[in-house]
Amino acid sequence: MSANPPNLRPDLAPAPVFTGAARPGQPRIGMVSLGCPKALVDSERILTRLRAEGYAISPDYRGADAVIVNTCGFLDSAKAESLEAIGEALRENGRVLVTGCLGADPEFITGAHPSVLAVTGPHQYEAVLDAVHKAVPPSPDPFIDLLPATGVSLTPRHYSYVKISEGCNHKCKFCIIPDMRGKLVSRPAHAVLREAEKLVEAGVRELLVISQDTSAYGVDRKHDLHPWKGGEVRSHITDLAREMGKLGAWVRLHYVYPYPHVRDLIPLMAEGAILPYLDIPFQHAHPEVLRRMARPAAAARTLDEIAAWRAVCPQITLRSTFIVGYPGETETEFQTLLDWMDEAQLDRVGCFQYENVAGARSNALPDHVPAEVKQDRWDRFMEKAQAISEAKLAAKVGTVQQVIVDAVDAEGATCRTMADAPEIDGNLFIDEGFEGLAPGDIIPVTVDEAGEYDLWGRRA
Repeated sequence: MSANPPNLRPDLAPAPVFTGAARPGQPRIGMVSLGCPKALVDSERILTRLRAEGYAISPDYRGADAVIVNTCGFLDSAKAESLEAIGEALRENGRVLVTGCLGADPEFITGAHPSVLAVTGPHQYEAVLDAVHKAVPPSPDPFIDLLPATGVSLTPRHYSYVKISEGCNHKCKFCIIPDMRGKLVSRPAHAVLREAEKLVEAGVRELLVISQDTSAYGVDRKHDLHPWKGGEVRSHITDLAREMGKLGAWVRLHYVYPYPHVRDLIPLMAEGAILPYLDIPFQHAHPEVLRRMARPAAAARTLDEIAAWRAVCPQITLRSTFIVGYPGETETEFQTLLDWMDEAQLDRVGCFQYENVAGARSNALPDHVPAEVKQDRWDRFMEKAQAISEAKLAAKVGTVQQVIVDAVDAEGATCRTMADAPEIDGNLFIDEGFEGLAPGDIIPVTVDEAGEYDLWGRRA
C-alpha cells in the first residue's frame, strides 16, 4: 500500500479485472481495454455477449485463441499507445482484432499493423462479434455457459460504470470524439434504471454515471417519459439521478457540462440522494481561449454558479480538467486561468498540455504555443492545483468521513471518501484496526493526517 498522486488523465479507466476459468475445449478470447471508462463499458458489453455465446475470457495473451484490442483515439499520445498495444498483442498472440475509437480510421491501424484480422469502430458490437465468429468459431454449452444477470464486469465487484448515452453534440475544436462516436444518443430511462437496479442487487455499492455529456442526457429524446415502478420517469438527468438515488448505492456523476439545469441536481446532493460530487470539464477560464475552443465563454458566470452550488450544498466536491498551451494562449490569458483557479478553489483538478489530434479543427489555428512554454505553464498550473488540494485536505483533519473500501492487504485498507472517484482522485488509508474490512464496505473514518492528494485515518 502506498500513497501515490492520483492519475490526472480522465481519459483513462481503471485497469480491467479478468476473472473466471475456461472449461476444456472452450474457445478463449483475450481483451485489452484502453482509454476512458466509456470504452471500458463497451468492452464489458462485448465480453458479455461473447460469454453468452460460449466463449471464455482469457486473462493473458498465450491462453487466448484471439485478442480484441479496444483502442483510444483521445490524443495523439493515446493513439500511439493503442498502436503499441496492438503491436504487443500481435507479438504475443498473433491473432488480433481491433475495435474502439481508433477503429474509426482503419487505414491508420492497418498501415501500421497490416496483419490484424479485423478493424471495427466504436460501439460497433455486432461487427466485433461477427469478426470474432470468423476468427474463432463459437462452441457454446447451454448447460454450462450461463451468465449472471449483470453480465461481465471489468471493474471490482463493489463499483460499476453505467453509461447513459453515446456520442456528443458539442463541436469543440480540439476534440474529434463526436466524429468518431457520432451525435448524442441517449438510452431509455427505464433501461438505465433497470441496469442500475440489477447492479445494486448483485452487490455493487457505487454507481459511476458516465457519457460524453451527462448533462445533455435525454435532449435527443425530447425528455420523453418511460414507465418505471408503477409510474413514469423522464429521460432527463435530474429525474435519472433522483431515481438512481433510491437504489441504496452511492451515485457519482461524471462529465457534467455546467448547463443551468445542473443547479437542480445540487439539492439531491444536499439531501444525500446522490454523492455531492460533480466532474465538470471547464477546460479554461479566459473567454477568448474558450471562444477559440468553440466552448461557451462564461467563466465569470461559472464562478457565480459554483458559489450558488456551494450555498445549497457546502460539502460538494468539484472536479475538472483543463488544457494549457492551447493555440494562441497568451501569458495574460494563462494568468487569468490561474487567477480563476484561486477564486474557484476546485477540489480535484487534472490538466493536459495541448496536443494536435489528426482531424481536429484546432490544428489549423495560428500561434501554436512552443513545447517548453506549455511545459512551464503545466508546471505552474499543477503547482497551484496541488496547493489548493493540500489545503482542502488539511481542513478535513479531525472530521469524520464516510468511506468505501477498495482493497485490503497486510499493510492496511485503501479507501475512498465521497470526494474521490476511482483511479483519478486520491485515497484514504487505514493503517491499523482494519481487520475484518472487505472491498465494498462503507464505514465512518476519523481523518488523522492529510497529504497533497491523500488522507490517513482510523475507524470512527
